[in-house]
Parts: sequence; C-alpha cells; structure tokens
Amino acid sequence: MVTLGWYRRKEVRVLGRAAWLLGAYVVLVAGAAAHGQSKDQPKSVSGFGESRRGDVPSGTLEMMTTETDQAIQSGLAWLARSQSADGSFGSSTYRGNIAVTSVAGLAFMSSGSSPGRGPYGAQIDKALAYVMDNTSPSGFIAVVGASTHGPMYSHGFGTLFLAEAYGMTHRPEIREKLQKAVRLIIDTQNNEGGWRYQPVRRDADLSVTICQINALRAARNAGLFVPMETVGACIRYVKMSQNPDGGFRYMLQGGATSEFPRSAAGVVALQSAGEYDSKEIRDGLAYLRQFNHGLRPGRRNNHYFYGQYYAAQAMWIQGGEAWTEWYPAIRDELLHRQEPSGSWRDLGVCSEYGSAMALIILQIPNNYLPIFQR
Repeated sequence: MVTLGWYRRKEVRVLGRAAWLLGAYVVLVAGAAAHGQSKDQPKSVSGFGESRRGDVPSGTLEMMTTETDQAIQSGLAWLARSQSADGSFGSSTYRGNIAVTSVAGLAFMSSGSSPGRGPYGAQIDKALAYVMDNTSPSGFIAVVGASTHGPMYSHGFGTLFLAEAYGMTHRPEIREKLQKAVRLIIDTQNNEGGWRYQPVRRDADLSVTICQINALRAARNAGLFVPMETVGACIRYVKMSQNPDGGFRYMLQGGATSEFPRSAAGVVALQSAGEYDSKEIRDGLAYLRQFNHGLRPGRRNNHYFYGQYYAAQAMWIQGGEAWTEWYPAIRDELLHRQEPSGSWRDLGVCSEYGSAMALIILQIPNNYLPIFQR
C-alpha cells in the first residue's frame, strides 16, 4: 500500500529533480555560448546517437511501493555504515576496490544526493576523493598493488562515476581526472573495437568493452569530446558479438554461447550508442525477456547482480511493456533477498557490491542518474 507520507517524499524528489534540471539547463546554455566563442575547442559531436526522450514510463510511480522505499532506505543506511575511513567500499579480497567504490557512489547518487549535497553527499564526496586519489597521471584508475580480476573493469566503472559526478557538479578538478581517464580508454581500444582486462591494445571481450562504452557515453553526456571513430568501432564490435538467438558471446574467437549477464550488457551498449529500434535491439530484448521469471543466483549464474544491473537499464530505456513487466519482478525478488541488516549478499564479490547494485536497480525509477535519464 502506498501511504500519504510516501507520496510526500516523492513530491520532494520531483521538486528536487526539477531544480536539478533547471540548473543543468543553465549550465548547458552557458556551455553552448562558450563553445560558440571558442575557435580552438573541439566539436562535441560524437558517434553516439541522442538519448531516448520521453516521460517516465506510465505506472512507474505506483511500482515504487512503501515496501520498496523502506528497503531502499535500509539499504542506503547499511551501505553508508560500511564505508571505510579512506572513502572506499568493499570487503575481503575486494576491500578498497575501485569498481565497488564507484557503484556504491552511484547508488547514493541514485537516491538524489550528489557530491557534497543531500543525505549522502558526504559519503559520495569521500568515495569520489578515493577514486580521484587513485587516478594516475596517465589517467589509469587503479589502486597500486591491489589484486583485481580485471583492472579495466575498475577503470570503466571509475570513469563512469567521475563522469556522473562531473555532470552534477562541473568541478574542474573532476574534469581534469575524467579527461585523462577518457583518453586512456580511447587510446587502449584494440583493432577489433573492444577492450579487455589490461590497458593495452591486444585482445578484447564483450564484458569489459561494455564498461568502457558506458563510461564514454557518460563522459560525452557531461560535455567531453569522444571521437566518432572510437564509438563506431565499438558498436561494430558489439554487433559482431551477437549470436543468432539474440544473446551475446563473450569473445569473437571462442566463448560463443549466449549468457544472460553479458547479453543484458550488450543491449545496453547498443542503446548507449543511440540504437533503440534496430533488429539487434529487438532480438536482444527478446532473448532477455525469456529470463523474466526464473533467473536466480546460483552456480550457473555467478554474475547475478551484474546481469540484473544491465537488464533493468535495458528495460527502462525500452519502456512500455518491457519495463512494466520487468521491474515488478526484479523489485519483488530483491526485496525478498534483502538481509535483515539492509544489505544484499553477493558471494562472488562482496555485500557492498551486491547492495550497491540492488539499490541502483531499485532506484532507476527516480531518474536521477544522468546515464539513466529519459
């Protein structure tokens, strides 16, 4: 049941969103004027298509039930308590992990807070400082000496976090780090059009590639230049990775079977490039929707939160029936899986990661993060 108090909280969110949009409009107008006055500034045109426009899908407000709001507030409080003194997030072998820290920051931003502002502004600022402190002069975002499965995963999510933070604040110190991080992504794209674990132009896989293209889209949304050639090569790589069943393979050579997590990411990559109604999108969504009632964590699905993070984005961007069927199903599943502490367990990574991902998914209807905005 939706309570009057809940509606009042939503009114505050809507008013805050309107104020944010007004501020963003002023910044964009000022930026456009400055662009027109500068002959040396590169054009902000890229290979990305325009973001899908339109209202928040019909019925979304009613999907954010009182129980959902309570789960979100409990989860955010738990996540805030789990932040380390140095601003990072993560535990066990993922302690201080850049990717985990970045998605935690994005989870707080999804609630309406921004760096230095709102109930979780302080936590975002500390996470942001940690990511910036671990951005090298070359632009590589990594903790020196830390063991990680794939440093370019961390770099991609770290760049996405910087881009979203810069889009909200336009702080010059964030832009400086972001520009270098974006340049590193551009410079390390391989001949196939993708990226892999290390920042070298050698091989590529779809999973790491998705992290980089989403980071580049977020940076472009924030006003940074991204070459058309980089985007075009990446999109060709993603399309070549699609299988006849609509799902996506891991690598062009080998790893040919389709799997839900990377297929969800593949659809989002194409949507990020501005494709919404192509055959690849239709086939990809049809593949994903087979899993609407039955995808569960387990031995055969050890990338549960990763897959659902991208699947929820794909359905949100698509809208219509795809969204109105998907969100209630994943919402109810996540509410059922929440621990009494307010966290979500992820046995493959850590609870900070699982909790951040669950919170981002549940809060997509808030429409606060620029990368998700309609």
